[in-house]
Amino acid sequence: MPDHHTQVLIIGSGPAGYTAAIYAARAMMKPVLIAGLEQGGQLTITTDVENYPGFADPIQGPWLMEQMLAQAENVGTEIVNDLVSSLDLSKRPFTATTDSGEVWTADTVILATGAQAKWLGLESEQTFNGGGVSACATCDGFFYRGKDVIVVGGGNSAVEEALYLANIAKTVTLVHRRDEFRAEKILQQRLFALDNVKVIWNHAVEEIVGTSAVPPLPPSVTGVRLKDVRSGEKTTVDADGVFIAIGHAPQVDLIRDQLKLKPNGYLWTEPGTTKTSIEGVYGAGDVTDDNYRQAVTAAGMGCMAALEAERFLTEQKTGTLAAAE
Repeated sequence: MPDHHTQVLIIGSGPAGYTAAIYAARAMMKPVLIAGLEQGGQLTITTDVENYPGFADPIQGPWLMEQMLAQAENVGTEIVNDLVSSLDLSKRPFTATTDSGEVWTADTVILATGAQAKWLGLESEQTFNGGGVSACATCDGFFYRGKDVIVVGGGNSAVEEALYLANIAKTVTLVHRRDEFRAEKILQQRLFALDNVKVIWNHAVEEIVGTSAVPPLPPSVTGVRLKDVRSGEKTTVDADGVFIAIGHAPQVDLIRDQLKLKPNGYLWTEPGTTKTSIEGVYGAGDVTDDNYRQAVTAAGMGCMAALEAERFLTEQKTGTLAAAE
């Protein structure tokens, strides 16, 4: 027998999950949000946030997530600090089992499990995360106005990041370990037409270098150490910031064999909605968004998912009552 039941089970605790919880709670659906390992999502490793509406001055990502959590709780969401280890969507009510052994059943499920940026796996990458290393040009490019930046990668993500940064930074150097890009040709044409962009082919980043933290100042990037993959020769390129753009990995392990996915592995949703391929299950935020990946768009999808779940439950109740009569 299940330990608990809820009308709306939200899995994930980023902007999409918290916003879904706020809307579902205000609709008196008494949602339960299972936070997962990274409560607050990717914004918890983001420092200054200047592009979230409503704040004239920069705010801290972790603080913003704390406020969303508090708001969700204040309007009636039950927050469970646990991790969903398995999810059965084969029949309703849906069933989720957590790492602690708790079993939840739910009439609807909102998947807000997010996506994680892929990293190079360098120790120095983590050392300078927030001190010059980023995986989101749209989020952090503003801080590099008139400065020199490096973008690492060779696919659409890397070229798109470089194009975006070229409008902000003094120079953009794109480092790719091969001798050609995988990005779409139209994107490459736009990139090669820019005067402040150059490409270093056949090189891999061996280390990100910079100055150590001196409180209250954080560590600061000064460049990267590159290795020629053909000759093994090593060089250092100066830069104020490094953007890792080798893709994102949507967190779809729970539903990989149960729900329809997009060709690139992201969760599929019906265009213009958050509805997945199973009725009563919704996707919101970066787990389904392979295009924008912004906190504000994730929050918007969380709102949509909660409203769609509410309508679904209302229709189910109305249909049940009509059938009984």
